[in-house]
Amino acid sequence: MQLVPKTKLAPELDPILEKIILDVGGMKCAGCVNAVERQLTQHPGVKSACVNLATEVAVVESETGAVDADALAQRLTAVGFPAQPRKPNGTVAGEISTLPDPAERQRREMRSSFRQLAIAAILLLLSGSGHFGNLGSSMLPVLNNIWFHCGLATVALLIPGRQIIVDGWLGWRRNAPNMNTLVGLGTLTAYIASLVALLFPKMGWECFFDEPVMMLGFILLGRTLEQQARGRAAAAFRKLLALQPQVARLIANPEKGGMGSSSVEIPAEQVRVGEWVQVLPGDKIPVDGEVVVGKTTVDESMLTGESVPVIKQPGDMVTGGTLNQSGAIAIQTTRTGSDTTLARIVALVEAAQTRKAPVQKLADTVAGYFTYGVLTASVLTFVFWYFFGTHIWADVSMSGGMEMMGHATHEAPHSPLLISLKLAIAVMVVACPCALGLATPTAILVGTAMGAERGLLIKGGDVLEKAHKLNTVVFDKTGTLTTGNPIVTDCLLIGEMGSGEGGAPSGDKGEWGVGSKEPHSPLSSTDAINRVCTYSLIQLAAAVESGTYHPLAKAIQQEAQQQQLSIPEAVDFHTEPGLGVSAVVEGKIVLLGNWDWLSWHGIAINETAQQVAQDLATDGKTVVCVAVGGALAGLIAVSDTLRPDAQSTVDKLRQMGLRVMLLSGDRQEAANAIAKQLGLDSADVIAGVPPAKKAAAIQALQLEGTGRQGDKGTKKTPNSSPPTPHSPLPLIPRGGPTFPTPHSVVAMVGDGINDAPALSQADVGIALHSGTDVAMETAEIVLMRDRLNDVVESIQLSRATFNKIRQNLFWAFAYNTLGIPLAAGVLFPSLGFVLNPSGAAALMAFSSVSVVTNSILLRRLAHHL
Repeated sequence: MQLVPKTKLAPELDPILEKIILDVGGMKCAGCVNAVERQLTQHPGVKSACVNLATEVAVVESETGAVDADALAQRLTAVGFPAQPRKPNGTVAGEISTLPDPAERQRREMRSSFRQLAIAAILLLLSGSGHFGNLGSSMLPVLNNIWFHCGLATVALLIPGRQIIVDGWLGWRRNAPNMNTLVGLGTLTAYIASLVALLFPKMGWECFFDEPVMMLGFILLGRTLEQQARGRAAAAFRKLLALQPQVARLIANPEKGGMGSSSVEIPAEQVRVGEWVQVLPGDKIPVDGEVVVGKTTVDESMLTGESVPVIKQPGDMVTGGTLNQSGAIAIQTTRTGSDTTLARIVALVEAAQTRKAPVQKLADTVAGYFTYGVLTASVLTFVFWYFFGTHIWADVSMSGGMEMMGHATHEAPHSPLLISLKLAIAVMVVACPCALGLATPTAILVGTAMGAERGLLIKGGDVLEKAHKLNTVVFDKTGTLTTGNPIVTDCLLIGEMGSGEGGAPSGDKGEWGVGSKEPHSPLSSTDAINRVCTYSLIQLAAAVESGTYHPLAKAIQQEAQQQQLSIPEAVDFHTEPGLGVSAVVEGKIVLLGNWDWLSWHGIAINETAQQVAQDLATDGKTVVCVAVGGALAGLIAVSDTLRPDAQSTVDKLRQMGLRVMLLSGDRQEAANAIAKQLGLDSADVIAGVPPAKKAAAIQALQLEGTGRQGDKGTKKTPNSSPPTPHSPLPLIPRGGPTFPTPHSVVAMVGDGINDAPALSQADVGIALHSGTDVAMETAEIVLMRDRLNDVVESIQLSRATFNKIRQNLFWAFAYNTLGIPLAAGVLFPSLGFVLNPSGAAALMAFSSVSVVTNSILLRRLAHHL
């Protein structure tokens, strides 16, 4: 069976790509992120690179084997960004064992920043005493000595400020100036100007040694608070990493003693598929596996968010990282290392945190030129005020000089040079590229980690943005809106139909066990049945369905088992998704499927059979036609009940202003019956769509509202022309525009392989965890708890997270847009208001802290979901 390729992609085969993950240090702002990405993309063989400032991770895509991860790390380290590749070794423990390195680095940085902050605070307190004049000198005369304050400023630059100045200089040298470049340049300029004023008092300049000290103090305070906030934002993700057990109890000889045989503790990453592992009460389950011995209850809250323990007994599957509670069990390993559910969740969440929202592109573009722009604005500010401003407004002055012992100045209270210099320094210091760099990644970090805690796996910032814009949600019917556990309700034989249109000539009647639970009408067997008269209709159907896996196949096989019927051997299976299946039983071809499947094989259907099928479909039942040897033999009706939360989910989505639709391969009547139970209008039902054309139906919905309606030809009736499995997809109506702009933003909710093309085509694909791996890989949101209500929660979380992103970006842009002109002295002439350098530094520190704090506030949403 072949899956239809994603409609959005070109048909050419893309080269196989691999991902290289690097832990990168030394990044301080969006300018650093831009510089790292530029270094990575310039490396030969690299296709793309994405860097996350909040998690300090870089994800690089390259052709397999074309790029050496160590070479990439060395390239970044050489330009001032210490980097370390994560070595894949096929085991989660091995992968996670490298993670403490960046975590330990963060702890070291926190300890270092606290020490620097303590030193800066002491210097700030001593330096600020100079503003209290004789109050400080009466207690300690040295506090009012200008040389003492010169020494304080020197110590501040050499100890807590040294790293900032050095990093800023290195950034300047590698042609990638950053926030440290601006801060370092501002503090050095203020220090040098004050030193010149001290050494050459005849110039009449004021000394303001307190300014570089206060600037560094506020900057370090802001960074310490910011690092704490970033640590809190990443706490949920670190909890995920800590869930993976490190030790497993391997049962060496399970065939001899089962769980009673001795076990040996080994690292969890050394367990292999097929081996038996003992799990005692209170232990974390080390790997994914199947319970083979014992019975227990397991706390799966880490996976599903549900606190109620789940009973596990032989034959049940368990997940690595969940907690065994009540009994000792032995499990046979099915997945290890990076293939386990927990490892895939961790990888998915981390990948999501590096996928940027499109709205971040503007911030990235600005960040690339931000520092140069600020330096230019600073120079222009100096030039304007020195050559024009101080002459136009001759009475302007900036207070804040230090009048102290040991420094006698000549009268020059309104030095144009000094005023211009202070304003230029304020412009350099007030600008905050850090807020731009943290606006999106911190919100995504908190949002995706929150989702993972609640069993909602959202695969990136771009998904959040698309989910925010959703206006249509399309549900698959079978297994999504319904429980996926259908039962056979009717098993009907086709008798004489008068005209002989589709029935066989009257005559012999074979003995056929109908096995009908709720016979719709008394119908007899036909000549078609006589051709294989040994078996009942259910037996034949179960034989054919044994070669496929589908909820309908499962229902028919369960019915045969309940009736204790033997299932004949079938060969030469063929499946056409959305249409039907065929096999050879006792030398005869037996077909099971819908009307289109039978019509495609040239089997005529009489009016009576169509009427019976339509009546069954009107009751909400799915009708399976059975043909034997080229003639219709009978009908099997299958019914599937709605999920308990289907109604509430649809109601909540509609209250959110979303259009809810039903997409099904079933007959129109059956789909309408389900829609009626959910309160959906028939206009919101698209029925009779084979899996190969579900993507076309989604695209038609996306194209609605662009001047032409989407292709409504996806709605089928039993008398419509039968689609062939190999017919082309009518994606765009004839005569329509070649490249229309999508109007509707559509989410598709599904669970099976046959939903994968539609999940891929949709703007946002949402897959239930109970579905197939293909569906979950294709989808952009995975619901681990297998609850429909989580569709609502995932959209609400996406909207809330994206709103935080927009708030952060608005604040970052608004702050810089307003702060830089204020620092440049826009209000100086009229209102006398100006930001001095230390005030600018305090405001800059507040801006980055406020962005991270605003992202953390997203966690309050958890109480409302």
